[in-house]
Amino acid sequence: MTQAAQNYAKLDAWIDAHFAEEVRYLQALVQVPTDTPPGNNAPHAERTAELLAAMGLTAEKHAVPAELVQAQGMESITNLIVRRRYAEGGPVVALNAHGDVVPPGEGWSHGPYSGEIVDGRLYGRAAAVSKSDFASYTFALRALEALQAEGAVALRGGLELHFTYDEEFGGELGPGWLLKQGLSKPDLLLAAGFSYQVVTAHNGCLQLEVTVHGRASHAAYPSTGIDALQGAVAILQVLYAQNDLYQKISSEVPGINHPYLNVGRIEGGSNTNVVPGRVVFKLDRRMIPEEDPVAVEANLRELIRGAAARCGGNAAGVTVDIKRLLLARSLKPQAGNKPLVEALQKHGEAVFGEPIPTSGTPLYTDVRLYGEHGIPAAIYGAGPRTVLESNAKRADEHLQLDDLRRATQVIARSLLDLLSA
Repeated sequence: MTQAAQNYAKLDAWIDAHFAEEVRYLQALVQVPTDTPPGNNAPHAERTAELLAAMGLTAEKHAVPAELVQAQGMESITNLIVRRRYAEGGPVVALNAHGDVVPPGEGWSHGPYSGEIVDGRLYGRAAAVSKSDFASYTFALRALEALQAEGAVALRGGLELHFTYDEEFGGELGPGWLLKQGLSKPDLLLAAGFSYQVVTAHNGCLQLEVTVHGRASHAAYPSTGIDALQGAVAILQVLYAQNDLYQKISSEVPGINHPYLNVGRIEGGSNTNVVPGRVVFKLDRRMIPEEDPVAVEANLRELIRGAAARCGGNAAGVTVDIKRLLLARSLKPQAGNKPLVEALQKHGEAVFGEPIPTSGTPLYTDVRLYGEHGIPAAIYGAGPRTVLESNAKRADEHLQLDDLRRATQVIARSLLDLLSA
């Protein structure tokens, strides 16, 4: 057995020996709610820092100013950075996972904050996305440093854990805030993902709020009003027709198909016997990596305003206000992440016993923020083959513990390749 193979085996063995501790750590993380909204996430950061300190890892606490957090519609954010530095000459690799999650909703058969384990699955909101990678990244780091402590390897460069709390609302106050404040500038970035693929690109996302203004009137005298709902329907017909055209555009990135648009929320009117004077709807436009987000937004605004201007009948005279809620740029494939990607694929195949492909994802993630700062990145972590398989964002979200164990081993091995002198 080569020295490298012996070191990989030692990492695997350390993770096996400490796996019960890793599971308890993940349970403790799941048991502190981080529902966003309302987005009161500072208590979870405090608890995470306590747990890390008990393992000998000091977490810097970077509280985002309250006025910024509240303006974003949340209550509190404290982002964490753990910095570990080794000998000179190697890269600094950051590992980022987010702790904020959508509220649990109804239909759970296991408590959403229980961390209950049944048949090798750990249940709870964020068990799979992405508190699982708080655990995989922490214990991969610890395994690597245990190997160094026994003198088996000499490490160079550095590791950072970035545990952040703004993914659900776009990431600007999570990784975006850390990077803009100059608190970190790693050479490579690994972000939370799933165990059976290495993601190297993802869609962008534009979210708009469209307010259609009319004039309310009694339903017995509809001609005295301007029907905002009729105007909204005309606009939606144009948008859905455009959505059909999007399906004819194909991305060249495997795993990503075509652009698409979704209207996820609509509300308006005051009563059954009143012509609606105001209707608001919110849309989500997913952008493939090849698209220009500036052009996409300009096109949507033109379509909406044009449809409103053409309204006739009781909708004649409607006006619209368009507000951008979110602009998350896509992550494009990067040449600079090659050493990280190749290490993850090599060890993923060795540990899981099957090839681990690279692909894109139609989701958008915080990773784009690192990419915008020139930091090569990839997405990989503990989790299932698909979002649906884990029930992420649905009732009974769960994580297969065997995936957690093996993903931790893959990450530790990959970090050894990148940081060993």
